[in-house]
Amino acid sequence: MSQTAAQLVAALRRGRGDATAEVTVLADRPDATVVRCGHVVAKAHPPGTDPAELAVRLGVAAHPRCAEILLPPVDDGMAALPDGRRVTLWPYGEPVAPDAPEAAPWVEAGKLLARLHAVPVAELPGPLPAMRGPVKAARAIARLRAAELPDGTAIRAVLHAWAGLPGWARGVDRTDRTDRTDRVDLDRTDRRDDGDRGDHGGRRDRADRQDANSLCHGDLHLGQLIRHRATDWRLIDIDDLGLGDPAWDLARPAAWYAAGLLAPEDWDRFLGAYRAAGGSAAGQGDPWPRLDVPARALTVQTAALALAKAAAAGRALDEAEEAMVEAAVRIARYMEAVG
Repeated sequence: MSQTAAQLVAALRRGRGDATAEVTVLADRPDATVVRCGHVVAKAHPPGTDPAELAVRLGVAAHPRCAEILLPPVDDGMAALPDGRRVTLWPYGEPVAPDAPEAAPWVEAGKLLARLHAVPVAELPGPLPAMRGPVKAARAIARLRAAELPDGTAIRAVLHAWAGLPGWARGVDRTDRTDRTDRVDLDRTDRRDDGDRGDHGGRRDRADRQDANSLCHGDLHLGQLIRHRATDWRLIDIDDLGLGDPAWDLARPAAWYAAGLLAPEDWDRFLGAYRAAGGSAAGQGDPWPRLDVPARALTVQTAALALAKAAAAGRALDEAEEAMVEAAVRIARYMEAVG
């Protein structure tokens, strides 16, 4: 158990008024530490979380317009941990079963996203920060570069595929605040890549981002859904919630589908449910003109993290990681072919 997890366990027990309460650590990572005590879950948010932006995101999650879409927080102000990390409390819910892919709630995920994207942002607390998906992609590339791995086909392909993305997908034209480390990484990535980048995504970038001010989750995957009651699914994890291009929320399932990790019938169920519920991020015809750039970005992000994490652990890529790296290689080869 990390020091942050130990601090969070102690804080949750104090808050519950029971120094011996049974507590379960659900996640213990540098970017998120989560513990459960009975029907309550406490989360220590990532270091450097902006308290004002977190407060707005909490207000959105608690807003009536987001009822039955986002899990609302428990209104029980917890003090920051001794290491400075902010803490929030949430109701416990049943997560998606990882060993039952046939029961994965893809239809429910599609419906929830459509409803989230339709929320009228003018009625929400503000000012709403930017959705943080592109910045997380940029951090994945920065992590890969910081690992200083030996040059190879996979790494070159990932960086080349990254270079082919338009600036917004690489997090370089965002208007919300970043810390100095983020800014250095993003600027360096932008300088290194601009000379290598064609106009593959430029026309789509200019023409199709008119709806880039929708409320977005920012990090959608099945781990972000919980069953709050017997049949009610909710979206969780508000750290990346904000204004952005709603196509980003469809990008990870799209990337998995393109890489062969998501069955065609599951992709069809997800996209069909999203459209049937009024979701517009993928249009009504061919979804790929809208999803191409975000899906490529999520492919590159996932491949970069896979390479960095495997190298740090001294292990080979697992099957899913290998599939995403191979997808990034195909993207890079296509970019070379089209010039």
